[in-house]
Amino acid sequence: MSRVSSPCIRVCTLDPETGLCEGCGRTRDEIGHWYRLTEDERLRIMAELPERMRRAFALDGSERE
Repeated sequence: MSRVSSPCIRVCTLDPETGLCEGCGRTRDEIGHWYRLTEDERLRIMAELPERMRRAFALDGSERE
């Protein structure tokens, strides 16, 4: 059995303003459906997460958009 790709870092707190997990950047729906997604769907979402996190949590020091 192969391992499912996941961005989870075990910091599971949903930000009330953005609706995103503060640890991985996924939405509640993405988290809930993760194991039903195909590997291609998971990889596509995971590729979007760094930019999503940067924009949502202003990781580069800029204001939220």
